[in-house]
This record gives sequence, C-alpha cells and structure tokens, in this order.
Amino acid sequence: MTKFVFVTGGVVSSIGKGIVAASLGRLLKSRDYSVSILKLDPYINVDPGTMSPFQHGEVFVTHDGAETDLDLGHYERFTDTSMSRLNSVTTGSIYQSVINRERRGDYNGGTVQVIPHITNEIKDRITRVAQNTNPDVVITEIGGTVGDIESLPFLEAIRQFRKDVGRQNVLYMHVTLIPWIASAGEMKTKPTQHSVKELRSIGIQPDILVCRCDRQLPEGIKEKLSAFCDVPVECVIPCIDAKSIYEVPLILEQEGLATQTLSQLQMKQQPPDLQQWQTLVKRMYNPQHRIEIAIVGKYVQLSDAYLSVVEALRHAAIATRGELHIRWVNSEELETEPPEIHLKGVDAIVVPGGFGSRGVDGKIAAIKYARERQVPFLGLCLGMQCCVIEWARNVAKLKNADSAEFDEKSVNPVINLLPEQQDVVDLGGTMRLGVYPCQVVPNTLAYKLYREQVTYERHRHRYEFNNAYRNLFLESGYLIGGTSPDGKLVEIVELPEHPYFIACQFHPEFLSRPNAPHPLFKGLVEAAITRSCEADGLPAPAQVL
Repeated sequence: MTKFVFVTGGVVSSIGKGIVAASLGRLLKSRDYSVSILKLDPYINVDPGTMSPFQHGEVFVTHDGAETDLDLGHYERFTDTSMSRLNSVTTGSIYQSVINRERRGDYNGGTVQVIPHITNEIKDRITRVAQNTNPDVVITEIGGTVGDIESLPFLEAIRQFRKDVGRQNVLYMHVTLIPWIASAGEMKTKPTQHSVKELRSIGIQPDILVCRCDRQLPEGIKEKLSAFCDVPVECVIPCIDAKSIYEVPLILEQEGLATQTLSQLQMKQQPPDLQQWQTLVKRMYNPQHRIEIAIVGKYVQLSDAYLSVVEALRHAAIATRGELHIRWVNSEELETEPPEIHLKGVDAIVVPGGFGSRGVDGKIAAIKYARERQVPFLGLCLGMQCCVIEWARNVAKLKNADSAEFDEKSVNPVINLLPEQQDVVDLGGTMRLGVYPCQVVPNTLAYKLYREQVTYERHRHRYEFNNAYRNLFLESGYLIGGTSPDGKLVEIVELPEHPYFIACQFHPEFLSRPNAPHPLFKGLVEAAITRSCEADGLPAPAQVL
C-alpha cells in the first residue's frame, strides 16, 4: 500500500518546505522507492497561470499542460520524475469542483459544508495521486504556515487522512525555524514550541521535526525540542543552511531524515545510492571556468520569476565545470540606455519568456547587441518572438514589424495569434500548454545539440511565428532549426553565422535536470566558456571543444 508523508511549515513562510519535500523524495528514490510529490496551495486562484510573477514567482508547466506552483519544478528536478496536473491542488480548484457538483445536484439537496465536503475533496485529490501511478510514497506539501486561516481545511483533511488509511501509513513532518538571537548569543526553541502547539491544537502530532537553522543544533536544544514537542530526539532533524539547494539532500541524509521516515512508516531500510548526487555537488563546488550570463527580463526584481531558467543554467554549468554568475538586467532600462552599459563583458545573454509589451523593446535591444557583438545567445518563448521582431526590423527592414500581441494593427505582424486562440476569452488554462513534439531540422545547430530528429518540449504561449514571412526570413539569412511535425509551426530559429545564437518557442528550462542538463542550455554555457577563455587568451577546455 502507498505510504503518505505530509509536510507542514511553521513560524515563518518561505522556510523551505518544498526543498525538504523534494530532498526527501530524492533520498527515497536513491533507495529504489518510487515517489510522487503533491502541492496543496491555499490560495483561491484555480491555478497560478493568471498570477503576476511578482506575486508568486514563475509558473511551472507540467507534461500534461497544468500551470502550477514553482515547487513542482523542484520536485521534478530532485526526483527526476514528471509530475502532472494531479500533483497541484489549490483551494480554488477544490471549491470549483465542489460547487460544480452542487450545481449538478450530486449532493442530493444536502447542505454543502467545509466538513465533510471540502475536506473529502481534498482527501480524494491526495488519493488520486496514489491511484494514478501507484508510488511507494506520496509526499504532500501543504502551502502556507500553520495558523493561517486559508490552510485550515487542508490541515483538517490530512488529520482525518491518518484515520482513513491507518496510522502506520501516514507520517506528519513539520518544518520549522530555530532562530539564532545574536544579542542573546543563543538559539531559541520557543517559536517552534508555539508552532507545534498550534498544530497539536487541531489534532496533528508531528512525527518528525525538520529544524531550519544557520548553525549546528546542540544536543541540548534537540532534547528540549523532543521534550516539549513530544517527538523522539532522533526525529529532531537539523537542516543547516547550505550554499546550494542541491546539497540539502546530502545534509538531510547525514542527519537521518530518510532513515527515520522509513522507520516511522514501517518500511524496509534499504541502502541509498547517492554517488551521482554527491558527484554533481562536488563538481558544483569545484568549478574551473568563471562565466557571467545576463538574464534580460521584465521581472528581474524577483529572481523566482525565472527560477527554472536559473536552475537550467546551473545544471549546464555543473556539467561543464563552469562557475556561474548571473547578471540581472531589467529590460525596461535597455529602452532608454545603451545596451553596452548593462551588457558589456557578459559571456552570454538569455532572454526568457513573459507576457505584455512592457520591456519588450529592451529585450529586442539586447538581442540586437548579442547578434551584432557575436555574444552567445538563447531566447525562450517570448525571447524567440523578440528575435524574430529584431531581425524583421533591423535586417529584413520590415517597416513597423511587431507582434500582434503588442500592436493589433501592425502592418507587419511577424508574430501572430495561434489559430486556435482566435475566439478564446478566458485567460486561465487556455494557451498552448504542455508537451508537443518538435521536428529538428538536419544540418542545424539545433540538430547538433539534440542529436535526434524529434524532441518533446513543454509549451506555454498564445502567439507564433507568422508563416507569411517564412520565405523572407530564410532568404535574408535566418535558419529554421525546428518545426511542428507537420511543418506549420516554427519552433526553433537560429543564425548560422554566429558562435551560438538560437531561440525556441517552447520552455526547455522545464526539462533540465541537475544530472542531465538541457542541450540548449548546455550548448549556451559551453559557448560562454569558450568566449570567456578567448577573452583571457586561453584555449577552450577539452570538454567544450
């Protein structure tokens, strides 16, 4: 039978529940247990698809086209397991489902209430994940902090869950903060005590405490927490701040998190195989080539808005022994200032996705700079569309070339609305979403990178390359590196007379993994290392040549 782990958070938000859940998933997978991870988010939006990146960070897209919380990206990257729309649940989706049932008369005229109808729906969503792939363990992260009004139905549901499936099949894990008070010169347990008290007041007794701290947790503190929170001292697990999130699974393994989890769930203790993970962390901490890559976007004030892009660059840097430094460039500033001010000296440029016209001209200016200065470049989704606009304006000399998204009356809409989007009114969940095949064109940079004729990539867009201009672009020097299998949709464009210039309509960052970097990002970082070495008068390293 599937076992269930519920991860709650206390004291403060952003305490790292998602990384703890993902790390536990990695540790269990290293022991040959199958894992699926579910996120329960307390906000009333049906999904984060229509939310501003400033509000909630990036929107992560699953294989089956669900727009989800960024934590699902961590789950996939750590466990190397694809999640689905079943793995993301919000308060909005729960209430929407229950109200739809009520309208259909499914409740036979009964009064619809939080208990049992909302809590039953939540439990059904958790059970559905277990039934879909039949994993050994389902790890469920409850968003927010214990004590939040919004989280109460989720906490009540997971309280009931232990009774439904049996005590031996459920484990409650509470992630909490142990702050160091500098003026007192000591660590304080009282915030954790109050957090656990709040959790126990609603009927949930944590089985394991994961204690976030910035230094070693003294034995006396662990014993105090054990006594006041009624948790065995061996189940008080320190989680000390790490330089990288990819080190966290190794820290938690050393502290015994997986061992205690298996013991509590009465599962067989199997030896872990973390050699590959240890190797990638070692490589990450021992780089050989410093590179600086600019990310030019409109949401750079919040780095989480481009979380998967940053992690994909990091994966590529680990594989190529690069010491990655990110230069955040606000695309709006490039609209009023020369690009050299912000981009001089970078080894590569990335223009990621986004929506709306704000900052687009700045992205176009960055692309022109990369094209003319021979700086390695990668464009993603809107980044590709901006490439097309830049070429149309500056090389093909198409007057007022633009995207129909930004100028519906443009005389040269080189980017146009997808045909199936013509009559769409609702914004949420209506774009071209999820995985689609891409036919890679032989004798292109794309083919050299992918080394296969068909690849499958995740999409999230409404607009596309306008085929009315395809011949003009080909004649003027652009190369199409990939299309939809029927040849109708342009998926990849590139410039052959350039060290590395490629852009794609999809989001390759969603498929990059720490131990398997995406080829488009790996190629970019290799080109950046080569450029950096040439600038220093050094030969390019062997793994890049």
